[in-house]
Amino acid sequence: MTLFRFAAAGAALLSAATVCPADAGDKAVRIGVLNDLSGPYADLGGVGSKEAAEIAVEEFGGTVLGKPVEVLSADHMNKPDIGAQIARRWFDVEGVDMVTDFPNSGVALAVQAIAKERKKIAIYSTAAAMDLQGKACSPYGFQWTYDSYSNAVGLVRALSKEALKSWAFITVDYAFGLSLEAEAIKAVKASGGSVKGTFHHPLNTGDFSSFLLQSQASGAQVVALANSGADTINGIKQAAEFGIVQGGQTLVAPVVFLTDVKSLGLEVAQGLTFVTAFYWDKDDETRAFAKKFYERRKAMPTMAQAGVYSGVLHYLKAVKAAGTTEGDAVAAKMREMPVNDAFAHNGIVRADGRMVHDMYLVEVKKPSESKGPWDFYKILATIPGKEAFRPLSESDCPLLTQAMR
Repeated sequence: MTLFRFAAAGAALLSAATVCPADAGDKAVRIGVLNDLSGPYADLGGVGSKEAAEIAVEEFGGTVLGKPVEVLSADHMNKPDIGAQIARRWFDVEGVDMVTDFPNSGVALAVQAIAKERKKIAIYSTAAAMDLQGKACSPYGFQWTYDSYSNAVGLVRALSKEALKSWAFITVDYAFGLSLEAEAIKAVKASGGSVKGTFHHPLNTGDFSSFLLQSQASGAQVVALANSGADTINGIKQAAEFGIVQGGQTLVAPVVFLTDVKSLGLEVAQGLTFVTAFYWDKDDETRAFAKKFYERRKAMPTMAQAGVYSGVLHYLKAVKAAGTTEGDAVAAKMREMPVNDAFAHNGIVRADGRMVHDMYLVEVKKPSESKGPWDFYKILATIPGKEAFRPLSESDCPLLTQAMR
């Protein structure tokens, strides 16, 4: 049995509060997909993330510990207070055992604290803020798909090899964007480069003209869009209108999703280089998962949706191994067991909650190179997990200090 509740704008909390009776927690294992169903991140996650979670449940067999597994979904509308209220209701009233996705780091950080208090598992597929595995880390929190370090540092290192040393950043002004910008700036300076300007914009911006003009005036060799979803799409489209690339600057977007490229079209997106955690056409396993996803959504999965699938599948394996849904036991098994599925091979879950796996440096194909409607990427290089993610030695996660005592 699968439950789906679309908690739209004015009814987010009401919908989340009426999924099932309060005493049903003993009769099912419940997984909540909490994300953006109606805003700038709806395409890259949204309903597709709920479908990805359901595919994982079906592959696992639909039950665990003799109980059916149910998938719930709600819209946090990119507001931490709404996300926090839904999470509390899910945990305290509706018997939800695990929550996942979170395409907004502000919401993710708010839920991290609540899940920690309730000793509930939280798996962050789309939230990229480093604090989730850093100073705000939790024994029950797991950052799964990518993060600010993996997507910013790998890209900066690749471009620095091409003598592109000066950067300007157009950054979405909340935890995700600021974290992405901070990690990129560290990498730029470490490579001997310089930062010519940082320009911050609110979430879901329609007009990037002033930010693009300032970036042009800065003289930076690279203009980086430290945002995602609709903001990245709008930024790239308007950068083309302002002639950023034609003027000799290199435009990059550290966090790009398959749906972004689909929206932009290959004519506009061709040549865009970035780091991703997943590509549907990488191998037979990714294609098999993508086929199941496409049958449901008539679209190929993004890395965020594939990460939800992987996180849910690993969670269910851990529950089975632990023989319980109790948070401490499940979290221990999640760290103990390797992650092996269509998303990751021999992934490792570290003490700070970071799931370490390979990442990929990709380039968007030219229209003449594409063989189909979703044939978008060329994989330029595989970045081993140990290189892709921030070293554990640099982490400020309090759990590491406690473990050393």
